[in-house]
Amino acid sequence: MHTSTRYLCYSLFAISYSLLPAAGQEISVDSLRYAGPYAVQAPLMIDSTDVQGHAYDAKGLLDALTSPRLSATTQTVAADRLPDRSEQTQLHLAAFTLSAGGYASAEIRVEGHDSYRLYLDGHEVKPGPQSLEPATHEVCLTYITRSDTVARPTISISSARPELLTVGTGGEKRMYTLSDVITGTRFAGIELSPDGRYLISTTRTALDGGRSQSLTRVSELSSGRTLATTTERLHWLPTTNSYYLSRETPDGLTQLISVDPATGRETVFADRLPRDARFTIAPTEDRLIIHTQAEGPQERDDVYEVIHPDDRQPGWRNRSGLAIRDINTGVTRPLTFGHRDVYLHDVSNDGRLALISVTRSRLTQRPTTLSTLYLLDLTTLDTTAIVRGDGFIGQCALSPDATRVLISGSPECLDGVGMNVEPGQTPSMIDTQLYLLTLSTGQVEPLTRSFAPCVQQFRWSQADGHIYFTAEDRDCIHLFRIDGRTHAISQLDAHEEIIKTFTTARTSPTLAYYGESATNSERLYTANTRRWATTLLRDLHAEQFADVALAQCNAYDHINSRGDTICCRYYLPPSFDAARTYPLIVNYYGGCSPTSRNFEGRYPHHAYAALGYVVLIVNPSGATGFGQSFSARHVDTAGERVADDIIDATRQFVADHTFIDPARIGCIGASYGGFMTQWLQTRTDLFAAAVSHAGISDHTSYWGEGYWGYSYSEVSMANAYPWTHRDLYVDQSPLYHADKIHTPLLFVHGDADHNVPVGESIQLYTALKLLGRETAMVLVSDQDHHILDYTKRIRWQATIFAWFAKWLQGDDSWWESMYPHKEL
Repeated sequence: MHTSTRYLCYSLFAISYSLLPAAGQEISVDSLRYAGPYAVQAPLMIDSTDVQGHAYDAKGLLDALTSPRLSATTQTVAADRLPDRSEQTQLHLAAFTLSAGGYASAEIRVEGHDSYRLYLDGHEVKPGPQSLEPATHEVCLTYITRSDTVARPTISISSARPELLTVGTGGEKRMYTLSDVITGTRFAGIELSPDGRYLISTTRTALDGGRSQSLTRVSELSSGRTLATTTERLHWLPTTNSYYLSRETPDGLTQLISVDPATGRETVFADRLPRDARFTIAPTEDRLIIHTQAEGPQERDDVYEVIHPDDRQPGWRNRSGLAIRDINTGVTRPLTFGHRDVYLHDVSNDGRLALISVTRSRLTQRPTTLSTLYLLDLTTLDTTAIVRGDGFIGQCALSPDATRVLISGSPECLDGVGMNVEPGQTPSMIDTQLYLLTLSTGQVEPLTRSFAPCVQQFRWSQADGHIYFTAEDRDCIHLFRIDGRTHAISQLDAHEEIIKTFTTARTSPTLAYYGESATNSERLYTANTRRWATTLLRDLHAEQFADVALAQCNAYDHINSRGDTICCRYYLPPSFDAARTYPLIVNYYGGCSPTSRNFEGRYPHHAYAALGYVVLIVNPSGATGFGQSFSARHVDTAGERVADDIIDATRQFVADHTFIDPARIGCIGASYGGFMTQWLQTRTDLFAAAVSHAGISDHTSYWGEGYWGYSYSEVSMANAYPWTHRDLYVDQSPLYHADKIHTPLLFVHGDADHNVPVGESIQLYTALKLLGRETAMVLVSDQDHHILDYTKRIRWQATIFAWFAKWLQGDDSWWESMYPHKEL
């Protein structure tokens, strides 16, 4: 289909919905959106046939629609008012929407005319039944009229399930679908200039078919002017208000080009760097800290030794190091040497000191990886150890005056000074806290010990001396500030429930960030940090979803039997009717982090709601963002309390809401959530259908086989091992309780999953098959823990939709169309 024709078709889907005929009757299309007429001419007849020997056919003129824009020329017309003849040859376009509330087969019939082409969602279709997945589909008809045309085209739709179909011609909102999740524009990064006058913002647009395009803008904040756009990656120099980009030279090396945003003037900032070099520019802008990578010793491809549990991971033997390059002379010298990994955390403002960490592995004791934090003098290479052999620290940053170090880490880091759990509990290693270490005294202050949210990103502002950070706060990610003098923590009103990233200016009280909420996609803001006033710069939600009907999202808290508040929320179908009853799908976290209020995700809640489900999200015991004691309940429980919270919250939610059909409840989770799906079915008959994606069925096999099996067990099982705690590794594994499962259970898994090997699904699937239980397994070829391939992701998600439709909506047509019954 020609690009402009496709554009016209996609532009024609806004209409009022017509009344449906009774079940079993044909649906007529009574009004359409019309564009035209467009005059077309037959070609000059050089010969009577083309190179294929075919005679001229006027239908070829249907390819002539190339450039007309529809916005100013379209109109809604009754079907019996479409043009039926013309003195000259003319081309016409008519369109309507066809919304399928469920999987359906339909035939779109065009009668009374023979010079036409019919398109469904941008693709030409031939006569015959069409499979319609639940969505708002665009149907476009292009046809030709001449002086000898005898009738206008009439359009009708025939389906065995007419009650699922709605015909429209504009104005109504369309369904939210998986296409909205995997295509469209999102922010991919932001960066403020040092003086806060300019902003670099990058967007990435995912296109049909899996391709993507990136676009970076340089804008002036005071005027809103766009100063430059490019597909190249841009970054600001640390102190000069110029941005830089990388260019490959003819000899295969790299130049760094700095650009004045006001004038566009280019200057070579650094020359003859290795291709694809990774580096940090010192604040003094006279040197680069280069992040090196040394390749480890190689093995044969056919028969090879594994020297460490992690040696199965590609690149594990390689080691990272640091080098320094003088920008003026071009001289590069190594900063570090050895067989341990070295990481750069920060460089002091005077360019003299680097904050680095060196890691080493030990397998005989938790934690199995230890880090030592050093201050490195970049001139003399003298080092001072700040923290020795701590396996619980994370990212670090120097204070603006380089007298203190801000350290992120788990509650157990720095001798547990930040622990705040109940007696006998082991904290969750990923419940990240912030600590302030004074270099002159070695004193450590746990800044967030009594602060329940879990720290994510952080920045120590050079402009005002405050610390800004984001943190998981229940099922949100909020923006916070730590006062640089009093160390008091305050939440900043950032308007969004999920702050995805932020950036601060070096010399002005300016901050930029973007975020989203449960019912809107991303928006970009700037803020004056002195008086905290925000400005909306760009609203991707308004740009892309103004025509979409979205679910309503409501909070719901459940008090469990231990008196804990379990944070939940639920989504209602866009056309929700409280007098009806709906099937319910329950979703829960897939690791230790909460299922946050993101607009999109691997299990897009709005897409499920659009299919007619109420969706309940439960953040049970063990999730971060609710305090250390709460997240510690993930450790050494193997899902025991988690399962109780999910079951009890679901039952209470159903009891509280009469619009839920208690006989049609499904559940879904991935990874740890996939394990939880399996484990729940051994504990209750509450669910009518279940889906486990990449779930763990046997803690012992996962512990030994997964790339991160034993190391993740440091989080979830702390100091417990298969040979010391059979109660956790065996008794709490679904495989050893397979006979208790009676729920129809679907296993979906990437067959190249290195995190949770595919055998975790295979072994429980096999057990259920031997037990004669209702189950199915669908594997996705060459996919790892996440299904990322565009086409495979669509079919993977459709598989899940179809399974729930079969068991919760009583319609197996979608499932049978994908996986027809086989007698073998």
